[in-house]
Amino acid sequence: MAFDTDIEALVRPEVLGLESHLPGDPLNVASRRLGLEPDEISKLDANENPYGCSVRVQELLASFDQYHLNPDSFQTGLRMRLENYTGVKHERILLANGVSELIDLMMRVFVRPGDEIIICPPTVHYYRMLAGLAGANVVEVPRHPDSFQLQLDKVLQAVNERTKLILFGSPNNPTGNTTSPADLVKLLKSRAIVIVDESFYEFAGITAAGLVAEFDNLVVLRSFSHWAGLAGFRIGYGLFPQEIYKHLWKVRPIFNLNTAQILAAEAALDDQRHYASALSWLKSERGRLYRQLRKLNFLQPYPSQANFLLCQVVRGNAFAVKKRLERSGILVKHLNSAELPNHLRISVGRPEDTDRLMRSLLAMAEDI
Repeated sequence: MAFDTDIEALVRPEVLGLESHLPGDPLNVASRRLGLEPDEISKLDANENPYGCSVRVQELLASFDQYHLNPDSFQTGLRMRLENYTGVKHERILLANGVSELIDLMMRVFVRPGDEIIICPPTVHYYRMLAGLAGANVVEVPRHPDSFQLQLDKVLQAVNERTKLILFGSPNNPTGNTTSPADLVKLLKSRAIVIVDESFYEFAGITAAGLVAEFDNLVVLRSFSHWAGLAGFRIGYGLFPQEIYKHLWKVRPIFNLNTAQILAAEAALDDQRHYASALSWLKSERGRLYRQLRKLNFLQPYPSQANFLLCQVVRGNAFAVKKRLERSGILVKHLNSAELPNHLRISVGRPEDTDRLMRSLLAMAEDI
């Protein structure tokens, strides 16, 4: 005898109200879908490091022979390396499966249904999603429509007794601009907890890390995905005041990073020479890509301090441009939100990726 269960009635209301969000295809899936070999594809849709990880990472993962043992729950060696890398004491560093898990932990510790979280669109989808899952009221204070800078006065006006967190990126995804330390200090004086997502810090060199020891309401989050070529490992870490850190430690999963993640991150931090070269190449290519895109009469690129460029399609349809590029083996991100109608986000690739992209866009310009 079969029984029907009304699953929808059992799902939390906060989950029913969420929208599904799917990332772009991984390279092997895109290769099969487009009927192209992987080396025929320029993957410029996910802000990945096209130069990959250090050879030292690959060698260490291949030679390690204790994968049958549990990982180091304290991640002691990795946190010590991060102390040297960030200048923040290892007792203030917490690692997790990506920046999104760290934000989720912050929600678990501080946010109750009915609390308010301020975000500043345009920004990444998962800020809103995680806040909604926590039952928070999401207060959106849009960035300046021309510069994409935070509108500080409006953010501060939105803070009230129900405000728990102010959350924004620097460099911001997808606009690529940073928030100055002086502006950040103004937000910190609101006494709400301010979370700065610095996932793309290495491409900008501007950081709030030095303020973590000074302000007890500042959290700085970073990622190994973009600069270290470790997107497939999903490793994130946060720099926290002690009063926040001690509560997060209570709720984090005991073995939240596996051994391979720990080894890969340690090896990446031990090979700064490799990454200094890769970052230099990507920053240089970012400038060249921006200059090339400015020559087109149907795209308006915005300056960026990350490893991507936001582009407004000022003539034609952004989704149509994306699909035409895709047929040529070039993958870019289509954006079409209320704040960014008819936009594309293009990751910085290798010089040959820029050349391939520009050939396709120039051919397209003739009939748009």
